Amino acid sequence: MALSDRLITLGKYLAGEFDNQQQALAQPAWFVHLRLWMRPVPIFTEDSITLFAEQANTVKLDQPYRSRIIRLRQRENIEVEYYMFKNFTAFAGASQNDDLLHQITSEQIQFLPDCTLKVAVDRLNDNRYSFQTSPIKNTPCSFNYQGNTYQVFVGFETNGEQLQTYDKGIDPATGKATWGAILDSYRFTKRRDFASELFV
Repeated sequence: MALSDRLITLGKYLAGEFDNQQQALAQPAWFVHLRLWMRPVPIFTEDSITLFAEQANTVKLDQPYRSRIIRLRQRENIEVEYYMFKNFTAFAGASQNDDLLHQITSEQIQFLPDCTLKVAVDRLNDNRYSFQTSPIKNTPCSFNYQGNTYQVFVGFETNGEQLQTYDKGIDPATGKATWGAILDSYRFTKRRDFASELFV
């Protein structure tokens, strides 16, 4: 299946190394200074662009966390699917280690069926687009790990110049956010571009 221009554009916007330095300096009580990586990986290439994502506190760049797979899927409209690693720590640091990154296969990840997003696309001036996600289902994005159930809210929007993420952990008992984008979205600026690594 040929990938649409819009899907490829979204992949190019997301493939990169980002940080939220400006936001963290302006509101240090609410926003940790983070580095976020999204690196293309050659999985599901028949109908998708797939990215390995993880992040780290900038004072602990050697301790990345939240390793995950994000699949930008070509259907009637663009959808975003999330996958977790069966072994949470097996690929930590792969965003900065090409050898480890290239060892990722579809057998090592698990699809999270309640975490699929739909993508709204607006065309801007100068052949640019704005992409904004929203959940397909009304049920919370949840997954089980080592006998415990976790709930998260995932989402993002990007116009190629700024990436805003809305990811946050949810307390299943209260429905309230416990970590992440509690006050507002995290606002990232791309510092390094990995669009040339896309498998398209």
